[in-house]
Amino acid sequence: MKTTKTSEFNTLVWEDNFDGPTLDYTKWESEVNAFGGGNDELQLYTDYPKNVRVENGCLVLEAHRETVAISGTIREISSGRVRSKHRGDWKYGLIEICAKIPFGRGIWPAIWMLPTDEVYGIWAASGEIDIMEAFGREPGQILGTLHYGDRWPKNASNGPKHFTLSGGKRFCDDFHVFALEWSSTVMKWFVDGECFRESPASEWFSSAAPSPAPFDQRFHLIFNIAVGGRPVDPPDETTAFPARMEIDWVRVYQ
Repeated sequence: MKTTKTSEFNTLVWEDNFDGPTLDYTKWESEVNAFGGGNDELQLYTDYPKNVRVENGCLVLEAHRETVAISGTIREISSGRVRSKHRGDWKYGLIEICAKIPFGRGIWPAIWMLPTDEVYGIWAASGEIDIMEAFGREPGQILGTLHYGDRWPKNASNGPKHFTLSGGKRFCDDFHVFALEWSSTVMKWFVDGECFRESPASEWFSSAAPSPAPFDQRFHLIFNIAVGGRPVDPPDETTAFPARMEIDWVRVYQ
């Protein structure tokens, strides 16, 4: 398992190794909502320990098939989602995350970034950076994507681009280092130190400002397990619950 080497970003400015007994709430917020992520997803995100906890030196997110309710909304799946908004927000840098991700039909784990200030407007006018997302029906494959342009439905994206493990290996079996190197001129995506895609600033745009907008503002990290939704198949009888995502550490260099 190799980390990413870079000459431009080599000063560690923020990290979490999840060594404490609980989640460090000076660095993370556990989100609670049943909004469906704008994709008609099936889960309800809770802050219950069964969905979000620190265990054996890892942040653990778990999706469970169960009846759960909040604010009058009832769902049949609970899950976990955390973010670093207003606790860890960066403009440019190298972001590395060591994680093990779940698989299964309808399981949709992601490591991604959203703009903290939405300077250029609501999604996707201010951008979205997907460092890693996986459709659980493909346990050996992850994707890296950018969303930008204008607010939905006039938004655009470049990608997704895939990375596939060799030899039939699966991302659920071992920890891997997912990384993004982000500057004003280019973004690069890595798995275990191997660059699998590059996107120069000429490939993205903003309806509100010149390049490198919208990716010239501060963004924060999000980890979550979504279930179902338009981009993925719904879970079925073959889908194993709980679906578990483990994050061993996070490091940000500038």
